[in-house]
This record gives sequence, C-alpha cells and structure tokens, in this order.
Amino acid sequence: MQYDVIIIGAGVAGLYAAINIPKDKKVLIINKRETFKCNSFYAQGGVALAVDDADVPLHIQDTLDAGSGLCDEEAVKVLSENSRTVIDDLINRGFKFDTDKEGKLLYTQEAAHSKERIIHAGGDATGRYMHLFLLEQNPHPMLTDTRVVDLLIQDKECYGVTVLDNRESRNIYAKNVIIASGGVGSLFEYHTNAPCISADLQGLCVLKGIELERMEMMQFHPTVFVNSDLAQKLLLTEALRGEGATIEDENGRRFLFDYDERGELASRDIVSKAIYDYNKKTGSKTYLSLKNFEHVYFTKRFPNIYKNLQLLGFDVPRQRVPISPAFHYAIGGIKSDLNGSVPSVKSLYAVGEVASTKVHGANRLASNSLLEGLVFAKRAVETILKSDVEKKDVLFEVSDEEMSLKEDKDKKNLLRHIMWENVSIVRTKQGLNDALNQINTLLKEKIGKLLKFRLLTAKEIVLAALAREKSIGVHTILEEK
Repeated sequence: MQYDVIIIGAGVAGLYAAINIPKDKKVLIINKRETFKCNSFYAQGGVALAVDDADVPLHIQDTLDAGSGLCDEEAVKVLSENSRTVIDDLINRGFKFDTDKEGKLLYTQEAAHSKERIIHAGGDATGRYMHLFLLEQNPHPMLTDTRVVDLLIQDKECYGVTVLDNRESRNIYAKNVIIASGGVGSLFEYHTNAPCISADLQGLCVLKGIELERMEMMQFHPTVFVNSDLAQKLLLTEALRGEGATIEDENGRRFLFDYDERGELASRDIVSKAIYDYNKKTGSKTYLSLKNFEHVYFTKRFPNIYKNLQLLGFDVPRQRVPISPAFHYAIGGIKSDLNGSVPSVKSLYAVGEVASTKVHGANRLASNSLLEGLVFAKRAVETILKSDVEKKDVLFEVSDEEMSLKEDKDKKNLLRHIMWENVSIVRTKQGLNDALNQINTLLKEKIGKLLKFRLLTAKEIVLAALAREKSIGVHTILEEK
C-alpha cells in the first residue's frame, strides 16, 4: 500500500497539515508516543498574529527586530500576511479562543511585541486546547507508539519511511512525506520540552546528507521552575511578564533594567542572558514575583500555572517563585523553503519546530511558533495537492541496525550534561571544543542508532556555534582572553 502523504509527528503543525488534506487522500500520521507528548501540548502563552491589515507591517518589524537581522524578510512577510487567515480558519472550524463578554477576542502582550496581539485559549493552555481540537478534527488514521528510524530516499527523491513498531522495523511507502517531529529538548539537562522530543529526525537528516541550518540558534526561556527531578521543567509563560509579573533577586531588586530599558519586556534572549550574568556576578538567586496580580484574576487567567505551583507548595500569586532559564525552542532545523519543501530532496517537507524557514532569525519573537507551524503546514499541503504525481515502484531493504543498547541511557544523560554545561546560554570556544571532542568520542563507541541520531544533532549544534564567532541573538560566545 502506498500513502499519498505520511506525516511524522502529531503536534499542531502535523495535525493542521492533516486536516487540510481531503478525506479521499490516503494519509498516515506517525506519532512516537502518546498524542499529548508533544511541545504543542505544553504551549502556554498563545498565538501571535497581525490583528488587522494595519498591524501586518508592525508584526513584521517586531519579528525582524527580535531576529537581530538574521530573519528572511520574505518568510516573515509570509508568516504575518497569512496569520489572520489560519486563525480565522480555526475559528470557522469551531475552535474557541478566549473572548470578552461581548465575544471579542482577548489580546495580550508579550516580550518584544510593540502591542497586544497574542490570542489565547483556556487562559494559559492554548497549546493544549488547540492540540485537542485538531485531534478531534483530524479525519485520517494515526499510528502511535511508533518511531521513524529512516527516510527511504533514492536519486534525491523520498519514497517513504522506515518505522520501528513493536520493536520491529518495516517500511511504509508514500508519495510525499512531511516531517513535523518537533525540536531537540532532550539534548539538554534542563528543558521545557515534552520528554520524547529527542532530535531523532534532525540526526537522521545528517545521516542522509540533508542540510540543517542555523543549528546554533537555540532559544532558552528565562522563566522556568527547574527545582524538580523531572527532565522536563515547568515553564512559566512569557504572558505572565506581559501582564505584570516581575523578575527580582533575593532582595527584591528588579535588576533587568541594568541590562535593558524594557526590563521584563525585553526579548527572551536578553532576559535569559541577564539572569545568567547577574547570578554569576552576584551569586544571588532569581525569582518571579506575581504580587501585581489580583488573586481571582490570576486563577482564571493562568489556571494551570496556578494549580501546578500550588501543588509544588507555592501560595501564588502572593508568594514569589524561584526561576532559572532552561532550553525551550530550536530556531534552527531542517532547511526548508517558503512552502515547507526540503530543497535537496523531492517529495520531502519539513514544518514546525523541526524546520528552518529562517522566520525567527537569531531569536524567535514570543508566540510566533504556533503561528509558524500553522502557516507553513498549510502551505506545504497546498504545494503537495498542486503537484500530485505518480511514483515509480521502488522497494527498499529494511535495515537491521541495532536501535538501542543497555549502555545508551547513561550516555544520553552524559550528552545532556555536556550540552547544558558547554552549549547553552553562554558559550566559549574552549567549551564548545570540549563538547565536540566528547561527542566525537561517544560517536566512536558501540551505540544504538537512536543515540547516534541525538549525537549527530548535538554535533551539528556545536559545529554551527563554533562557525559563528560573533555573538548575535540567542547565540552568545565569549571572547577568548
């Protein structure tokens, strides 16, 4: 059996692609774990969009400014000009964003936005609500608990995938393959990503000779509760600061204004680096103060954060919460064009966080991520439907390569530590070279293919960071003394 489209990943980008493909097409969604274990599910803040035609140039400019001059301006234009269309489409399909009593959309502001243009659902559960809605709308079959371990490519054309299903590998063929598998969170010791976001497809692309770009551009979220034993840490959305939360040291001093006149509303790369630098210089711990919120409003606007922090023993909004930056979002990824196409391989597409459309440049503007997934997923599907062609029959052997070894778990944890210590918020050439040497050593050892994916992705991040010798956006590299 040959599918018209295989979609790898069941987050917002993958599911929105799916619901835009007609029911009469043969489509298969492949999901690594339970459907809720994706980054989309944990997205709190909301979706940015151009509020109206007059706001398009402002939204574009805010995105370009946040990107520190490295955004592709045409890609940003596509993002903003199509933002209202995809949001209206969701609303017309029945999705309900938060509104006031008159039914008008509620807009909020986040860091580095010049105005209120972020809409949300369920208060602080936008990703969760949107993900559930798209699952309910999806008319196509889904294969769960299944991992993609190879891309079937011949003569620079993709013919399908190899999956690991119930510990057995088999090939599934398709006319088109859309990669929507998410970012790289599990490469870092502290992160906000779903536990299964492990950079598999990026590493697989390295093996297949498919170009990754801007891999040095890894975004760290400044306000994360990291005092837990879980690898995935509790994100405290940027919308909190947009609506009045403040960052302070042990003595209650709002030190961010020492670094940027916007204080808490500076872009997240500036805030993350400010916290890192201030903590290093003073030894002080950092806190998020929520005292500006009225109690009832806080419980309704941020119900999930309220519940989670209460369970952790914090009397919010009265009590402040200790925070630290943690890895949050992969700006770089699989090189793709404005239609989601992977230029070097026919019939292969990449959308969402796994892709690099160069929309985000050197720093992603808050809440542009869900929007990017929606806009470029739709464009990828439109391209596929316009260029539907028959494929010749090509059969591929199923690889019998060992997927994992008992010793791999300890090596994965070592990799996370290496990446956090040497390739995170502030980098040095020495630290990056140390990381590269350790990664190369691990690659020479007897390891499973799944660990090899992670190591190859990590290596690409390190090499890209070494190649960019000057600090810009989220990439900060200290000068050698």
